[in-house]
Amino acid sequence: MKFTLSWLKEHLDTTATAPEVVDAMTMAGLEVEHVEDPATKLAAFSVAKIVEAVQHPNADRLRVCQVDTRDGRKEIVCGAPNARAGLTTIYAPIGAYVPGLGVTLVEKPVRGVVSNGMLCSASELEVATESDGIMELPDTLAVGTSVAEALGLEAVIDFEVTPNRPDWLGVVGIARDLAAAGLGKLKDVSVAPVPGKFPCPIDVKLDGTDACPAFAGRLIKGVKNGPSPAWLQQRLASVGLRSINALVDVTNLISYDRARPLHVYDAAKLSGDFLKARLGHATGEAILALDGKTYEATSEICVIADGSGAIGLGGVMGGESTGCSETTTEVFVESAYFDPIRTAQTGRSLGITSDAQYRFARGVDPESLKPGLELATRLILELCGGEPSEVVFVGEAPAAPGPIAFDRSYVRQLSGLEIGPERIDQILADLGFTVEPTQITPPSWRRDVEGKADLVEEVARIEGYGALPATALPEIAKPAGGVLTVRQGRCAPPVAPWPPAAMPRPSPGASPSARPQCCSAAASRSWWSPTRSPRTSTACAPRPCPT
Repeated sequence: MKFTLSWLKEHLDTTATAPEVVDAMTMAGLEVEHVEDPATKLAAFSVAKIVEAVQHPNADRLRVCQVDTRDGRKEIVCGAPNARAGLTTIYAPIGAYVPGLGVTLVEKPVRGVVSNGMLCSASELEVATESDGIMELPDTLAVGTSVAEALGLEAVIDFEVTPNRPDWLGVVGIARDLAAAGLGKLKDVSVAPVPGKFPCPIDVKLDGTDACPAFAGRLIKGVKNGPSPAWLQQRLASVGLRSINALVDVTNLISYDRARPLHVYDAAKLSGDFLKARLGHATGEAILALDGKTYEATSEICVIADGSGAIGLGGVMGGESTGCSETTTEVFVESAYFDPIRTAQTGRSLGITSDAQYRFARGVDPESLKPGLELATRLILELCGGEPSEVVFVGEAPAAPGPIAFDRSYVRQLSGLEIGPERIDQILADLGFTVEPTQITPPSWRRDVEGKADLVEEVARIEGYGALPATALPEIAKPAGGVLTVRQGRCAPPVAPWPPAAMPRPSPGASPSARPQCCSAAASRSWWSPTRSPRTSTACAPRPCPT
């Protein structure tokens, strides 16, 4: 899961820096894997201004530019077609590593003219996939401004989400935990409903199985789809998502912002006036998905169907036949709840791991169906215009977790933490739990909390594992002596020296009958002699004969 600091601050009122956020996440139990900071990666690059650009004396496609940089005026040879006097662009000094080219700049002549640096394109800085020339920046930027500041680049935090915390797959869930940990204050994340203007003309049906127990949706007509605004494209690009169009980008944004997957259908491409969530046919149904591949939906896979048959894989991926394009004028927005186990099995059997499948397989908040739909409606109206219908809702989402009897003293008993009841209640309330004198009710997005030990873990996690007392374990007295088994007793070495002093040594040349008789044949075979130590060749040690 990836997010940026500015995205986090849309939901968390804080002045914390990226390193402070990473430290707080680590202490709260969120395992940060990587932090990519463009300010560090592109520290060598800065804003520059071309003062003069003349034709290279020895090359038709090169220009020799006089450039004002933070290192003073530099002469730089540039081959970009848009290199011209007065252009504000990005400058790389000698010694800088250019990530898009994989080279480190050195001072060398280019067709007989020494180039003292480089003017860069967006692809050479790896801030875009393609570019036609060097970057063109606003003239208001001062020479020497860092490229991260000029382009609005910021650190991207990537962390591992454990399977029991699907709420961390949305930036709001991360902000909630950090607010409880004291890093800031959680902003209001509620969504006001958008009133519908007309009844929804598309009927929604369920087959009654557990594949899709609840389904919400609404039609928005009169939309003008097209490219998303720059802020939305940049936000998606910061977490590795490609902008497609405004309608699709809205669903991707909400998936990462609220951990609520959605899907949009071009209503004009639907066959019939209904959508149905059902299991696939036993004979199999071929679905051409949005990734351009055809998948076979069996009777164990949830599909979304219209009058023509299956048109999408429920909770996994939509179909190409009803996808939204820039010509879409009527869009149906889907916000459903799909069974986590069945969705996980579908992903494994078909080899698909989409953002939607990843979230549904871990368990999406069942109470986010309508809020997610309302948020999508607001964003679509803001970006594309249109008129929304009333919301259609069928089925019933899984029930919320039940209350847990909880004595606050159990926190000290189980963890050793000395925390007052007020602080315990405050931590749980900040995490979204409903706090009552004798019981605690987990929120709908925390279905992993099942008992009082889980509540203690939440308190200890937010209070900080560093606050756990370092108490030595009590010493256990050593046993007076070991206890041997019968076999060990037979094989134990003798305690007394061997041979016993009471036993006379046989005279040289004595016959075997003159030797003392021992209590075992093994002892007899290992009778003492002056030239060998008293050890037996068998597993048993010799024993003296009884007197």
